[in-house]
This record gives sequence, structure tokens and C-alpha cells, in this order.
Amino acid sequence: MKTTAVSRLEAAPWVKDAWEQTVKKVLRTSARIGAEFPHASQGGTYVLEAPHWWTAGFWPGLLWLLHEGQGDANLPFREIAEECELKLDEVLDGYDRLDHDIGFMWILTSVMNYKLNGGEESRRRALKAANYLMGRFNLKGNFIRAWNPWSEGEDNSGWAIIDCAMNVPLLQWATRETGDPRYSHVAEAHIGTVLKHFVRTDGSVRHIVRFDSQSGEVAEFIGGQGYGPESAWSRGTAWAVYGLTLAAKHTGRKDLLDAAKQVSHFFLSQLPEDSVPAWDFRAPEETKRLRDSSAGACAACGLLLLAELVPPAEASGYRSAGERILKSLYENYGSFGEEEEGLILHGTSHYPERKNMDVPLIYGDYFFVEGLARLRGGVTIPWE
Repeated sequence: MKTTAVSRLEAAPWVKDAWEQTVKKVLRTSARIGAEFPHASQGGTYVLEAPHWWTAGFWPGLLWLLHEGQGDANLPFREIAEECELKLDEVLDGYDRLDHDIGFMWILTSVMNYKLNGGEESRRRALKAANYLMGRFNLKGNFIRAWNPWSEGEDNSGWAIIDCAMNVPLLQWATRETGDPRYSHVAEAHIGTVLKHFVRTDGSVRHIVRFDSQSGEVAEFIGGQGYGPESAWSRGTAWAVYGLTLAAKHTGRKDLLDAAKQVSHFFLSQLPEDSVPAWDFRAPEETKRLRDSSAGACAACGLLLLAELVPPAEASGYRSAGERILKSLYENYGSFGEEEEGLILHGTSHYPERKNMDVPLIYGDYFFVEGLARLRGGVTIPWE
């Protein structure tokens, strides 16, 4: 069923300008990228990945936001987004390609398409993806397993990661859509494990927790894309800011709202003067010149949603913080010329492996556009 978005807000002048420039730029870049799957920009051009790559949903998700925000059927955004969704069928039907990032891929494509336009094919795809995601749940440890083995003989069956907090909204949607509570049971069980084992008492967040996949007991903490096991990877913190806030919205649970506030306070306390985070808040100082604009954009979206869930006396602080981050991304990190396809510069994908450092990232671009859409109002948010 098509949803009806709330009325348009009176956005600040910089938001209007940023939106207009974004639309113009994506009109240009979409002519080259088309129905493909960009990930990271290299030398000014987005490298296109295979459809099974975890970021495949972000480009069509961005296009859906622009399509709804513009309301212009003559623009190509909807057509390209729907073609991307069709291409993902080969992944949805190829079981060995699927992992925890099912949510990132089908929330931003099929769920969003269904919310905006209805259509049984999109609904079917999203429910099929939700079933696969629910099937990754480890009953002993109460977690959704992360990756599959990357090489023959490897065992990562006990790995869970903070990123998955952003994937479980697919399960909450499936329960609302079908009336079957099993999906939300799994979502809440996983988020409960996030509270217990990922979020530290100071609000910082671990990236990877390895469980014994047979007993469910915690085996070790792993640094993953952060500097080390006890560091504070900023994008992982952003996943938690937004993921816990979404969980609080879906469930109405106060403990989840309190946890979202706790992680948000830690995130905001670590920001530099320009409000865009270093790649890891506890990395050596000499590496902190590397920012992660994608972490800032994601956290900003979570903060804007958090402002809607807290009492009015608290709301303005979270909303102003989210807007401050997005404004800095636009003014200090924005790239709207023709020399670079990415929208926001200075993202850091994987510092420990020295991959895609100090470059635009498609998920950073997506969350930047979602943040602008939230500030404009009148928007359908796929995760909600």
C-alpha cells in the first residue's frame, strides 16, 4: 500500500540549496552510473560493484529519495531505481551470496518501492529477504550471524557485528506487513544482544563480537574496521545511534531509547570543531586527520529521528546536532562540480586494510540525502 508522507517543512536556505545542487548533480552522474551499484569513488569516478556487494541498495535508495522529493515523473530516478531492484533478483535467488546485509539491500529497494507505490513483486521480494535474514538467527547466542566464510574451511559462524542494527528494521517491517510476530521477536532478541555485548557503559560501541556458535557464549571482541577491539570506530557508533533509535521507534521500549541517547551523547562528545568525526574516536592522534563523512551523515539521520521520539524539552538538542553535522558536510565536505561523482568527500571505508580511505562512499551520499530529505519534511523513510 502506498504511504502518505507528512507535509513539507519550511527548510533553511542552505537545505534548499543543498537539495537543488544534489538533484542537479545526480541527474548528471546517473547518466553514467545508470542501474549499476557504486561503492567508493576513485579518481573522481564511482567504482561499480557486483549486485551482491553489500552497498547495492544505497544508490537506488538515494534515487528513491530524490524521486519522492522532486515529484517529477519526467526525471529518471524511479526508472533507474526499479531497474536496480530487478537486477538484485539474481542475488535474492542465489542463497550463498546472502548475508546480514540483506536489510541494507532490500529495505532501500523493495521496501521503499512498496511503501511508495505498492506492488506485489516488491512486497514479495522484501518478505523473501526478511525470511532469509531471520534464518541467520543463532538461538543460543541471540544474534543474527554476520558474514559467510570468505574462504574454504573458515569458520565465522559465531560472528555478529554492530552494522546489523541497521538491518533488523526489515524484520520489523515484515511483522507489520504480515502480522506474524516471529520477525520482530528475532529483531528484538538481536537488539537485546547489542545492548548487552556491544554498547559499553560510556556509550562507545564494539564492531565485532565473536560468540561460540554452539553454546552462544561470548568468545572474544574483534576490532574489525576499527583501530582495535576496544577502540571506538565512528561508523560503528553511527550504526548504533541510528539502529537503536529505529529499534526504539519500532518497539516503544524505553531501554532502547535510553541506549540510543547514551550512544548519541558519546558520539557528539567526540566530534571535532567541524562536527564531522574522525574514522575512529580512539585511534592514534596521527591518524585522526582521516575523517569518515559517512559516519557523520548516518549519525545525523539517527539524531533527527531521535528528536522525534524524546520529550519536547530534549528534542531541539538532538535536532540541532543532526542539522549541524549535515550543514558542515554540505559546506565543508560537499562536492557538486563535475570533477567528482561523489556528493560528500572524505569518507573512510576500512582503515585497517587501507581500503577506500579519504574518498566519497555511496552510503555516505545516501545518508546525506536522507538527512536533507528529513530536514525538508514530506519524506518516506524506508527504515521506519
